[in-house]
This record gives sequence, C-alpha cells and structure tokens, in this order.
Amino acid sequence: MSTTSETGPGHTPAGSEGDAADTAAREQDQDLGAAGSQLSTAPKEDLPNLPALGVIGWARWFWRQLTSMRVALLLLLLLSLAAIPGSLIPQTGVDETRVADFREQHDLLAPVYDKLGLFNVYSSVWFSAIYILLFISLIGCIAPRTLQFVGQLRGRPPGAPKRLTRLPAYTTWRTEADPEQVREAALALLKKRRFRAHLAGDAVAAEKGYLREAGNLAFHLALIVMLIAFAWGQLFKSEGNKLIVEGNGFANTLTQYDDFKSGNLFDVADLEPFSFDVKSFTGTYERSGPNKGTPRTYETELVYTEGAYGEEKTTTVKVNEPLVIGDSRIYLVSHGYAPVITVRDGDGKVVFKDAVPLLPLDSNVTSSGVVKVLDGYRNAEGKKEQLGFNAFFVPTFGGSQSGTMLSQFPGLDYPVLALSAYHGDLKADSGIPQSVYQMDKTKMKEFKDSDGELFKKMLTPGETMTLPGGAGSVTFEKEVREWAGFQMVQEPGGGWALGGALVAIAGLAGSLFIQRRRVWVRAVEGPDGVTVVEMAGLGRSESATVPEELGDLAGILYDHAPDPEPNHAPAPAPDLAPNPGSAPDPDPAPDLAPNPGSAPDPAPAPDLAPNPGSAPDPDLAPDLAPDPGSDLDPEPSSDAPDSPASPDPRAVPAEGAEKP
Repeated sequence: MSTTSETGPGHTPAGSEGDAADTAAREQDQDLGAAGSQLSTAPKEDLPNLPALGVIGWARWFWRQLTSMRVALLLLLLLSLAAIPGSLIPQTGVDETRVADFREQHDLLAPVYDKLGLFNVYSSVWFSAIYILLFISLIGCIAPRTLQFVGQLRGRPPGAPKRLTRLPAYTTWRTEADPEQVREAALALLKKRRFRAHLAGDAVAAEKGYLREAGNLAFHLALIVMLIAFAWGQLFKSEGNKLIVEGNGFANTLTQYDDFKSGNLFDVADLEPFSFDVKSFTGTYERSGPNKGTPRTYETELVYTEGAYGEEKTTTVKVNEPLVIGDSRIYLVSHGYAPVITVRDGDGKVVFKDAVPLLPLDSNVTSSGVVKVLDGYRNAEGKKEQLGFNAFFVPTFGGSQSGTMLSQFPGLDYPVLALSAYHGDLKADSGIPQSVYQMDKTKMKEFKDSDGELFKKMLTPGETMTLPGGAGSVTFEKEVREWAGFQMVQEPGGGWALGGALVAIAGLAGSLFIQRRRVWVRAVEGPDGVTVVEMAGLGRSESATVPEELGDLAGILYDHAPDPEPNHAPAPAPDLAPNPGSAPDPDPAPDLAPNPGSAPDPAPAPDLAPNPGSAPDPDLAPDLAPDPGSDLDPEPSSDAPDSPASPDPRAVPAEGAEKP
C-alpha cells in the first residue's frame, strides 16, 4: 500500500529531504570544482584499474610514472649524485696521469672502478641511462602540459558558480543601478586591470596570472634546452693547452698542442682555423701590505689572424677575458719565467741557446725544469753525447743568509738560477714520449766536482758555469723571458646552455611570484527590485593577495554602483584579510540596507570578510545575495516588524519554520 502527500510551495516530501540535500551538495561541489578547474596544467593522476591492467595498461602506467614531476625530481637528484664520483675519482678524459697513479696505488679498487666505469663517469652506461631517462621524463611531462596551456589561452575563463559564498574571498552589496550597467562597469574595470574577462550569463568571469604557468613551462623547457646543449657540447667539444714563450706563436693544429682532449664525436677538421703570436706578457703584483705578492694584472698582447689568409689583428687577452674566434675561446690560464741559457762545448762552439720555460711551484713563482742538449755536442774526447741540466729558478732570491732556494716575491727583483749537470744518453731517440720538464737519468752520468759530488752551481744573469774536464760551459744570459699558458676551448652549444639557464631563472621566478587567480562579478535584480551585486575570488592556493585584490576591485566598482540608501556615509576600503583561525559566525551578517526606524549604519559598505577557506554550511551562513539557481524564495522572517519597507533579500527562514 502506497501513500502520497500533497505539499504546498516550498515543501518537499519528508522521505526525500535527505536525498535532495545530498544532490544539491554534490551539484554545488561540482559547480565549485568547475570554477576552480584548470588553474594548473598539472595532469590528473587517475588510479589504474589494477585487475584490468594488461600489457598496454602497464605500459601506460609506467609512462605516467616516468613523466610525473616527482620522478623527474628524483632523476635530477640521481644525476647530481652520479656526478659526485666524477669529481672525486680521477677521470681518463681529464688527467690520464692521475688515473695511472691511482691504478698503481690501488690494486684492489682499480679493477672494481673499471667495471663500474668510475674512471670515465660521464660516458658510462649508468650515467647515460639517468641522463636519457631525465630527458624523456621532462619531454613527456612538458609536451601535454604545453598543449593544455595553449588550449586554456584560446579558451575563456569558466562561468561563475551558483553559490559564490563558498569561495574563499567574497563580498556583496545592493545598488539601484541596473544589473546590465553593473556588469558593463565590472567588465571594463577587469579588462583595465589586465584580466581576461567576458560576460557569462548574469555574471562577469575574469582570470589573470597566466604567466605563472607560462613561467613553469618555460623553466622546464629551458632545462631540456640545457640538457641538449650540454650533451651536444660534450660530444663535439675540444680542449687543449699550450705554453708559449714571448716571441713565439701558435697555429690551431693538433700537433701544436701540449695536451689535447675531445668529445667522442669530435673531428680534427672541426678545429677553427686561426693562429697567433705572443708579443709580450705583463704581470704586476702588490708590493706591500698583507696582500704582498698578490697579482694585480695578468695580460698578454697577441697578434692573431682568422683563417689561412686573414688580416692580422692585435688584441690583449686577460684573465677571464678570452679571445673569441668562431666557436673557440682562448683563455690566459698560467704564467712563468723562461731564462735564456747558452751551452757551449769544449771548443767554445754554441750547441744550444734558447729560452727554457720552467714550471712554477708556488705563488712566488719558484720554478723548476730541465735543460736538454740533444744534438751537436761532443765531449772532450770528441765523442757525441747528450747533456742534461736540472734547473731551479727563483725570480727574487732571499740571499745566502736565507738558507733556502725559495723565491721571496713573484717579480724579477733578484733572479737566480741553480743548475746541476749530467752527460750521457737522454733516451730521446727510444720512441717513448718524454716530458720536456723531466729528465730520464737511467743512462746519464753526473758531472763531479773536486769533492766527488754532483757538480752544481748558482748563477745570476750574465754568469757562466764551466763544466769540469773541459766538457764545455753553461751561461745564464741576462735576458729572462716570460711565458704564458693558454687554453683553447671549442665547445658548441655554450650559448644555448647560457640562454637556457637565463630562461630557467626567469621562468622559475615567474612561477614562484606570479599567482593565477579568477574573479567573478554577479549582478541580478532582487525580489524588491534592487540590484544585488556579488563578487568572489579564487586562487590556485591560499594567498592574501586574492582577498586584497578583490577588495580593491570591489571598492572601485562600489563607486560606480553605490548602496541605494541615501545619506549614507562613504564606504571605507573593503577589508578582505581572511581570518583562518576564527569560526564562522552563525548569525547573519549585518544588513546592508538599514532597517526602517533604526539609526542608519555609519558604514553601509559591503562586508568583505572572506570565507576562511572552508565551505560553510548554507543553513548556518546566510545568503548575502539571492541564488537565482536555487529553489528558495527569499521571504521576510515571521518575526520581522510590520513595515512598508521591502523585505531583506538576505534573510533566510530558520530551519523548520513553516513557509506560507
């Protein structure tokens, strides 16, 4: 047996009140969700339907995980950690000598490092795998977000939700202006403030802050550009060093370098064609004070040409101010002295005369090296031999009282050269490469002094050391030249990497400091014929800027559509600072239209206190504006005084009260 009950207007069947309330709540949540949708282009993460996953399903799930932002951050962290061994362990492509020394000193670790690729970290399989996965992750994350963002730019902001009171920043007031006039004024105001605004039904929808997402996308795109530029530069780069004494020159060919290394895809034909001569080197130092000996200027004058038949040009290269020729950069990286030494045989014939560069050992340019006489020398018996001299040079000698052969100052104040002499076979013709700064003594014999000790002597410029037994002499000439060390770097993609870094910084700043937000302005005619204006704002995250900005906009719009009550005082600036710690007041907000017979409110401006982030219960928080989409007709409460004034449109019947 079924029963039915007739209900009047405003009544619903008792059994369906709960279902109707749940349905209304769901509709409101969906409406609010639509209003806040697409404030970000972050992809939605749907939980996979595990029982239905097949090969394609698992592939899609793996792809979503790989292209998620947390995986990209994890890969970036792994890449940083993977680069640590490359800084702590000698690398084959950087310093093969240190790698060889490490192998000799660590018999157990060296084979393990070889298997793990730790001697060549940046070209190892595991480092390349992390690098490539990070590259794929960034592309897979950015591509769909970019397309979605472009779609948002081509679209319009979503329409206003039915209940603007549910938004975190909200205000309302009534005015005698027509709803159309209010909406037109709101549209003009929002466009003037650089909002993207349009009319959507009975409201104006506006949005601003698109540069936040643009900055986020620019940051990640810049990371991709930097990764590509870095990989390109590592594959095609070349780097070489050359020590050049004043008066000598250099041509950019492979045989001219003292040491050279390049990327895996580099071709010798890719070397930039250029040459240069070192005319002079100038170095100045602090003469006094706590910074005595500190370099003030290091610079060298070059005469260079580009190409085989280029015009000669003169330039000055300084520290951190390289000479740029095409993709190549020529850096000044080191400096030292090259004393001019003359060697004669027993007959007085000059068999060697040249500036011998010596390598500095400390900041005061205490230097060491060797002098090798390979050809043209004959001993006192007329036999061909080779001569070798260990050289130790100080530009400023402290005197014999100092007791040490150490320089006191990097400038040429008191140069002294100490030599020790050897003769025999330097093994220069054995086919094994030798360093010009070291001497192989396995087949060399010492010249002996009168005491049977190694023959050695300290020389000042212009002095000569006579070898024992009529073997010849060595003269330290008065000229001491200076040499400069240059590093020639050719790394394509450096400009792209720099540009990507600058764009990444700018994009990161935009994504951090720009907030994307939306504003809605609804103007409708109330039951009493007075226009009710509602304004609400929504940002991607909680921020004080949204209420402040909404208050500023509401204050300006209020001047165009003021309160209908005459003789009202000017409205103060709206206060939209949210109070997240206070509980919502269950009592209705103050009436914006004064009650007849009562004293006029001195500040009838709209109450702009925003909702504290949560959605209030519609039965507790009063509606400050009638909801056109609801089925509740605002009526005066039963205890309202009998007055000819129009009923308050914000009043809501108490729960359970009988409606007429």
